[in-house]
Parts: sequence; C-alpha cells; structure tokens
Amino acid sequence: MAKILIADDQLVMRNMFKSILAPLDHELVLAENGKLAYNAAMAQRYDMVLTDLYMPELNGIQLTEKLRQSKNYLSVPIFIVSTESATKQKDAGKNAGATGWIVKPITADKLLPSLENFLN
Repeated sequence: MAKILIADDQLVMRNMFKSILAPLDHELVLAENGKLAYNAAMAQRYDMVLTDLYMPELNGIQLTEKLRQSKNYLSVPIFIVSTESATKQKDAGKNAGATGWIVKPITADKLLPSLENFLN
C-alpha cells in the first residue's frame, strides 16, 4: 500500500481522485492548496504526489520545486495535473522536477495505468 498526497484546491477534483484511487487501497491524503500539501509532505514521506497546476499559496510547479529540494523527495514520483497542455507549461513542470503531466479531465483508465507503473 502506497501513501499518496493529492493537492488540488477544488473539492470536486479531490473527491474525483479519491473515488478513482480508493479501490486500490492506497493511503490518500488530500490537501486544499500547495502550502498545505508542502506541510503535509514535510511531516511525513509520501510514495507519490499528485498536484494541480493552478492553486493558491503554492502552485503545482512551485510545490514540485520545493519538494525536490528535500532529500526525501528526490526520487518520489510527482505528477502535475491540469487542463493546461501547452508545451511551455509542461516544460516548466519538467524543469521543476515533475515526473509527468496528466491532462484533465481525469478518468480511471487514463490515471491508473500511469500511477501503478510508477508505484510498482
């Protein structure tokens, strides 16, 4: 069982991630913004982080940069999730240290294979 941190400022998206991932029996922690996600990540180590791009406090790219500064998160998969699909934004995510970019809308058939590949 993996511990997964999910950061998204929209309740509907946090609930969607929860419903898609719940059947896998992973431990899920949901954060409402980037700052809360960062604090949670510093309090305990997660096996994977999923972060929305556009959030208050810290956006997904800023959160990724800060997490990558911690030795605990050098190799942890971090995925940025967004409706944004512009190459410039994806490059910024990659430069920040993101493992991958997942374009919304999120569906189980799109999300689960990517995540399971990195968790196994």
